[in-house]
Amino acid sequence: MTKGTITGVNGNLISVAFEGAVALNEIGYAKLGETRLMCEIVRIRGTVADMQVFEDTSGLGAGCEVEFTGELLSVELGPGLLKQVFDGLQNPLPGLAEQFGFFLQRGKTVAALPRGEKWAFTPVAKPGDRVFAGDTIGTVPEGVFTHRIMVPFGLKGRWTVKDVAPAGDYTVEEQVATVVDGTGAEMPVRLMQRWPVKIPISCFAERLRPEKTMVTQIRTIDTFFPVALGGTYCIPGPFGAGKTVLQQTTSRFAQVDVVIYAACGERAGEVVEMLREFPELSDPRTGKTLMDRTIIICNTSSMPVAAREASVYTAATLAAYYRQMGLDVLMLADSTSRWAQALREQSGRLEEIPGEEAFPAYLESVVASFYERAGRVRLRDGSTGSVTIGGAVSPAGGNFDEPVTQATIKVVGAFHGLSRARSDARRYPAIDPLDSWSKYKGVCDETLVAKARAVLRKGSDVGQMMKVVGEEGTSMDDFTLYLKGELIDMAYLQQNSFDETDAACGADRQRHVFGVLCGVLDAKMRFSTRDEARSFFHRLTQLFRDWNVAKWDTPEFAAGEKAVIDAVSSRQ
Repeated sequence: MTKGTITGVNGNLISVAFEGAVALNEIGYAKLGETRLMCEIVRIRGTVADMQVFEDTSGLGAGCEVEFTGELLSVELGPGLLKQVFDGLQNPLPGLAEQFGFFLQRGKTVAALPRGEKWAFTPVAKPGDRVFAGDTIGTVPEGVFTHRIMVPFGLKGRWTVKDVAPAGDYTVEEQVATVVDGTGAEMPVRLMQRWPVKIPISCFAERLRPEKTMVTQIRTIDTFFPVALGGTYCIPGPFGAGKTVLQQTTSRFAQVDVVIYAACGERAGEVVEMLREFPELSDPRTGKTLMDRTIIICNTSSMPVAAREASVYTAATLAAYYRQMGLDVLMLADSTSRWAQALREQSGRLEEIPGEEAFPAYLESVVASFYERAGRVRLRDGSTGSVTIGGAVSPAGGNFDEPVTQATIKVVGAFHGLSRARSDARRYPAIDPLDSWSKYKGVCDETLVAKARAVLRKGSDVGQMMKVVGEEGTSMDDFTLYLKGELIDMAYLQQNSFDETDAACGADRQRHVFGVLCGVLDAKMRFSTRDEARSFFHRLTQLFRDWNVAKWDTPEFAAGEKAVIDAVSSRQ
């Protein structure tokens, strides 16, 4: 084992003189008495390694010893991950609290997967089968899913199954199979395996285009700015505009199998609220609690900054692991701005040449490599899985021209820009319909969507003109166009996340309601005065809102539709 000696300390960065061989991103432990502090090599200069320490470095100084492990920063993959709350280094926070109290202590770690729990293993492969990395050896039940036990991801080429354990109960550390390669080298297969977080899992047959819509049941997103399974999107917006609530609503109603939420530098109060709510929320997909198919990676702003950078990679690795089982996974990062700030702090301590606003010059490539870990793939058994990545961005002052937002826009497939003006007006979700965009296909007819967006844009232009010349300075046709744009906004784009029915609007319902709405936009309605027009559209908006809270395929829903159509017909 290679050892070194600390020669300098700068915040959470230490310089270590070593003899022997070390590798970039290798993990080591700095010794402080009986305490061992985990650290990672971020730069090597000859025989000196610069390492970031994932915890408080108080007490460390020149002469302290560091042990290198020869391993990269890795996570444990196996049954028992779902329903867990981890920190950025995959320590289960409930386990830490149980053993060491509610206040985090330096150098204390807990195994990510419970070692004593046994899982009912059912073999799928048999001796003599030819397998590759990522192929299924057997299965165990995990909550609402069948968890695949797979050939270790690091193996190269074709292997042969030598033996498989009979069906029974096993712990994650027990061996359940043995595979051999052409040279006779053997590799044990256990319920658990480890994988470096900075290296993407790529044990699939083919990467597919993200063409299938990920239905979030949020009308603004699915109709106007859709997200594809295996795609990427970002939610930039000023503080208090509703990024976290929008992500939490998406995690509950999106039609995906597994949700992985990375609270990266988020305020602790918001994370605590989420931890309290998720176990109590009913999951409309399974009928159980939402937490049964959720993993939370929690590295709040009150936790060590260095671990913040690792937390998003930990979440992406867990997401890719469940994708390897043929599942659709949604990974949410809140927020990538604070992740980038951790990168900036690390870059500053390394005395690298700064880029714009002191962010590292390689910020764009790091952001791009993170979002590239999304994707929809076909596995070797013919099934498909996907990882969809959505990142919240918190630009200071809501300035979308700042470096993190611009670096993100260049690589994502959908842009859901939140507006301060809309959030102040309580128009939620506060996604700006004029600034946002998407490259993916939505649930509604693209021709109708283009028509509605044109009405929104022209109506906004009329509204801006009215601020200068007043209502009387516009024609009745322009004023009606403005009211139609407001109707789209008030009756369709806005959605009540706290209403039992309106919180989730399925794809079939969206297509139906949006078709009726577009019929209203095409209707030639006659008004004598502007007050008459305003009064009619106010009433029509209320009819749409009443219709939105009527349950799908019920007499109340049909009555709501009839009320809207009759009201429009009375004006033609």
